[in-house]
Amino acid sequence: MPAGAEAQVLATEIERVSPKVPIMFERDDVFYSQIEKRPVEVISMREMRIPLELRPGGKAGHFSSDGGSLGRGDMPTYDKAVISAIETRFALEWTTRRKWSTDSSRKSVINAFRRDLASGMKEFRRFIDSLCMTGGNGVLGTISAVSSSGGVDTYTLGSDGFGARLLRYGQDFNVYNSTLTTNRTSTGERTVTYIDYTAKQIKCAAVTGATAGDVIVASGLTTPPPVSIFGVPYHHSNASTGYWLGFDRSTTPEIRANRVNANGSALTLPLPRLAINKIGDRLGINFGSKLTAWMHPCQRAAYEELGFELIQIQKAAKEEGLDLYFSDNMRMAGVPVRCSFSWDKTRIDFVDLDVWGRAEYHPVEWYTDDNGNKFFVLYGTDGGVATVNVSYLVACFNLFVNNPAACSYIDGLAVPSGY
Repeated sequence: MPAGAEAQVLATEIERVSPKVPIMFERDDVFYSQIEKRPVEVISMREMRIPLELRPGGKAGHFSSDGGSLGRGDMPTYDKAVISAIETRFALEWTTRRKWSTDSSRKSVINAFRRDLASGMKEFRRFIDSLCMTGGNGVLGTISAVSSSGGVDTYTLGSDGFGARLLRYGQDFNVYNSTLTTNRTSTGERTVTYIDYTAKQIKCAAVTGATAGDVIVASGLTTPPPVSIFGVPYHHSNASTGYWLGFDRSTTPEIRANRVNANGSALTLPLPRLAINKIGDRLGINFGSKLTAWMHPCQRAAYEELGFELIQIQKAAKEEGLDLYFSDNMRMAGVPVRCSFSWDKTRIDFVDLDVWGRAEYHPVEWYTDDNGNKFFVLYGTDGGVATVNVSYLVACFNLFVNNPAACSYIDGLAVPSGY
């Protein structure tokens, strides 16, 4: 060390900490925030009934006025859909030292306790928004490849249009087989210990038997088959097998949504028009005026590229800035476009919020005991009070659609390069 070196005065130097703490991830809840605005139906834990006029009645035909019979008649057929609330929770846990060491501006650039409680609600809403993207089974990702090393599994999630988007670092989850009949983590859920959204990969403690085609299922759904919030793919489905709110899809085509299968091709202009017209075929020409086209921004980009092919630049006789892109005020076959980065990249869903509803048993709020406490102390193994607290956000609700014929979607779309 040279004489009079900087190292000799290092202990006296002032450390500077930036007062800005940027968030290195997203907390989008775009679709759920729209559904949350819909009128809520307050229910108990018993099933809620949704009456439907399922089939028309009466007997139309010809008759003879020269002594002929007018025949017998009939009346419309009514039936009911049924739905139950799904219980969800979001747990926060902190030590006393974490709270004390950041409770003053003289100690920390942020009050971590206050900041984390405020962000807890945002994070819970983001989780619920993710469940809104699922088909009522809590599947948050599909495994396309598995590699194992040193007791750690690496899952590539590339067999659907979500990748790893619906998952979070530190999130607990289950691994089920592709048919959701076997829970491979029945002895204990796993935790996301690494997540790379670009590479669509997560890591966790090894799971025996995990293989390509298996699915990642939300925490708490440990009994096959898992049942979660009924999201967009549950209601926007023309499947002829399975059930929809108590109806057998195989025998009740009236409750199937309208589908346009892109068969792996890129978005073309006829597809959205066809999807909208399918609603009109079933509900008449006056239905569908309140639709919104929901999609991942990658499909908006594909739609924009169709517009690029028709661009002709009209330049005024003055200096102008250059912007060859369209604005975000897009419409598709007359329908406004809304985007969510959590949407399935291979789908475009035409959503009419007037047919969507929320059946709620308990609103989203902090869990409190009978004494009004929302912060709870844990106990050590010796029975003494531990310097650890927990708190919970809870919600008990589900989503329903009262007219699947008003729902339409395009699936099987090619994902543009780079996404």
